[in-house]
Amino acid sequence: MDIRIRAGFLPHHDPEASLAFYRDVLGFEVRGDVGRDGTRRITVGPADQPGTAVVLHPAGDDPALLLTTPDLDAVFERLQARAEVIQEPIEQPYGVRDCAFLDPAGNTIRVQELR
Repeated sequence: MDIRIRAGFLPHHDPEASLAFYRDVLGFEVRGDVGRDGTRRITVGPADQPGTAVVLHPAGDDPALLLTTPDLDAVFERLQARAEVIQEPIEQPYGVRDCAFLDPAGNTIRVQELR
């Protein structure tokens, strides 16, 4: 089964402290920094791994792990018997086909099909 980590979504309470940690301590590059309605979402990642990112989002949003695969149906078939399905494979209005599961701790795992 070919699955790769695309992004992890982690909540933050202090965007400046989070940015300083991921950029200055870990050395990640900043790929996006968007504020809206008093919130701020920051995307960072290792410079040598352009396909992998950490999205720092406002506390209160659910953390999630985003995985990618070239064969969503095969991944769904394997995982549906072993994890709680919260969304079967569907075409999203924003242009991806994905599904979602919960891990044993209740964290959301989203799997997107590579195109």
